[in-house]
Amino acid sequence: MRKYQAFLPFIAVLIGIAAFSAMDAAMKGAAIAAGVYTAVLLRNAIGSLIMIPVWLLAGRPRAGKAAFRVHIQRAAVVTIMAPLFFYGLVRIPLAEAIAISFIAPLIALYFAALLLKEKIRPSAIIASVMGIAGVLVIGAERYRSGGFTEDSLSGIAAILTSAVFYALNLVLQRKQAQLANPIEIALVQNLFMALILSTVAPWLLVWPDAMALREIAVSAGLATFALLFLSWGYARAEAQVLVPIEYTGFLWAALFGWLRFAEEVGWPTLAGAVLIVIGCWIAARKPTEQTAL
Repeated sequence: MRKYQAFLPFIAVLIGIAAFSAMDAAMKGAAIAAGVYTAVLLRNAIGSLIMIPVWLLAGRPRAGKAAFRVHIQRAAVVTIMAPLFFYGLVRIPLAEAIAISFIAPLIALYFAALLLKEKIRPSAIIASVMGIAGVLVIGAERYRSGGFTEDSLSGIAAILTSAVFYALNLVLQRKQAQLANPIEIALVQNLFMALILSTVAPWLLVWPDAMALREIAVSAGLATFALLFLSWGYARAEAQVLVPIEYTGFLWAALFGWLRFAEEVGWPTLAGAVLIVIGCWIAARKPTEQTAL
């Protein structure tokens, strides 16, 4: 039984990534309709309203000052990361945006070594290289087909910048998960981001129409669900084991982008996805090295 339990953090993070990819699709529609700032602010505000009763029913878990500092740090990082990512997301296809952002897990492996003192295993490096190779295959096809425009280039630049902050976020997520309950994390992540973003609301907030508001509410629910699963998983396995699972987000993005926006996925994109999946398999093949539950 213990052998199979070692896979549970892997499964939890996989579910969390799938939920975040579905959230990305909902947020792309909302950001197109209502603007990036409005969509991100209201998503986190609604997420806070969802989590407050859950937190109360769970007995008001609070981890203390050490966790509070990490809550603030991660909220600040994600407050920069999220608007940049969604700015790029409305300018290029969903699957492609996710693929470009896969530079983040590679950076995160070294952040994990620097900040968490984790030892970088050869299998983790190989997994990341396979994932990056998949991204390069996809990017090369866009370059070959002449798909770069001023709008798409600004989107790509925003996503690459966001990826640097996302790498730091992944490591802070691991540190945060070791200090606090997943319910507490999901609440404070939404609440602190909403508070930070609300400081400029008088100048930037534009109230959305009913359809956009529904999409924002759906994205808030999905983001909260994802945070709970990711926090649980990252509390029980090393960041370098779980970070390569981020690559599966491309597969979910390709699916949701096709279903929601009719974004096509060509053979080069599929070839890149295969490399990404192989990288994730390499990272997950030694569950006995994960920390105990």
